[in-house]
Amino acid sequence: LTTSEAFTVTANDVNDAPTAITLSATAVDENAAGAVVGTLSTTDVDAGDSHTYSLSGTDASSFEVVSGQLKLKDSVSANYESKSSYAVTVTATDSGGLTTSQAFTVTVNDVNDAPTAIALSATAINENAAGAVVGTLTTTDVDAGDSHTYSLSGTDASSFEVTSGQLKLKDSVTADYEAK
Repeated sequence: LTTSEAFTVTANDVNDAPTAITLSATAVDENAAGAVVGTLSTTDVDAGDSHTYSLSGTDASSFEVVSGQLKLKDSVSANYESKSSYAVTVTATDSGGLTTSQAFTVTVNDVNDAPTAIALSATAINENAAGAVVGTLTTTDVDAGDSHTYSLSGTDASSFEVTSGQLKLKDSVTADYEAK
């Protein structure tokens, strides 16, 4: 003998851990303090779950998360010549306290830096020598391999020219100590 009864079994929705973190961009230009790297987003099967972010890893102290964006701290400016990439791990925590983590490498884009100084190997010439070479010009620039061109200005610029990296009197100009 048997009897039957139909039951409805309800599956209770429990919080599932987030499964992935994405970052919309992974590079930042050098020399921009507080630059935004990209926007963080988290994959979570729990629709509408909110997430907070924390940072860890080798270079975490250089970054912060503001309004869902990974960015350099306002006091930090990346410098390609001293560090070309940063390593940071982002942990997303959902409203139920469950987490997932993702390691990111943030690449620093090299941008052209302005030269910082010009040196002249000598600053004197003998009088009565038309076209005399004063000295060789060199430029200090953190961008290795940059080439430089020179232009002259100032009161006596019309008497000089730069040829092959050397400052010299124009061929038609002779210095005369007694006159100047």
